[in-house]
Amino acid sequence: MEMFSYEFMQRAFWAGGLIGIIGPLLGVYLMLRRQVLMADTLSHVSLAGVALGSVLHLNPALSGFAVAVIGGIVIEQLRRSYRTYSELPVAIIMTSGLALAVVLMSLKQNLSKSFSSYLFGSIVAVSNIQLLIIAIVAAIGLAFFIVLRRPLYNLTFDEETASISGVRVGLLSFSFAVLTGMTVAAAMPVVGVLLVSALIVLPASIALRVASGFTAAILISIGVGLIGVFSGLTASYYINTPPGGTISLILLTFLLISIAVQKLIRLKNRRNIHKPI
Repeated sequence: MEMFSYEFMQRAFWAGGLIGIIGPLLGVYLMLRRQVLMADTLSHVSLAGVALGSVLHLNPALSGFAVAVIGGIVIEQLRRSYRTYSELPVAIIMTSGLALAVVLMSLKQNLSKSFSSYLFGSIVAVSNIQLLIIAIVAAIGLAFFIVLRRPLYNLTFDEETASISGVRVGLLSFSFAVLTGMTVAAAMPVVGVLLVSALIVLPASIALRVASGFTAAILISIGVGLIGVFSGLTASYYINTPPGGTISLILLTFLLISIAVQKLIRLKNRRNIHKPI
């Protein structure tokens, strides 16, 4: 294909494929733990990190990555301080991250122009160093979920039971929060800060609706994520649209189709039940 003759498209597809695996996988755990908004919150925090790096003349990708990881740790610490109000830490960090990003952007006049690629994603924004970061995050994430699959499964469904069974709940939760921050920051070049949660949440939303079990949900989520990313990048190249928005709209279309198909199947089953013999 013509688009693969360009090096930046090759990098984009490699980056998208890696994020299309680790993002939806993470999304299944986030949804089951009722922490869906954590991805969106850390994307705002990552935006503040990008702005901070630009102001301090640092690599924006690396500074966004570091701040997102720190944000994940802070959210987990606050979650343990506000156990009764579990949504409060997310609101605190989200508003703080967005406020910091706005203030930092105002300190540098030409910052807003270069920010569009981080906000909405850009195929040409995926540099070699960003691809390396994404590859490292994907490798760490896959190793994390494979090695700690059983403790994570117990932690996801019941923290108290997991603690009684010997799982180091605190350490595992902090590690999970760090991995979430790393994944969000790594996905920035492909889908953008404002839409990164869509790549994490939408495939998982589809998988949990149609899957018959936990393993099936993970496999379906990854499959949907990869199809959405690759088709979104292809469409973005040929019709010249932002890749983040294109990928998100395709995944949203998949979700709406899955909901419609499920309703049609249920309606058909009801009619078969009431159909006279």
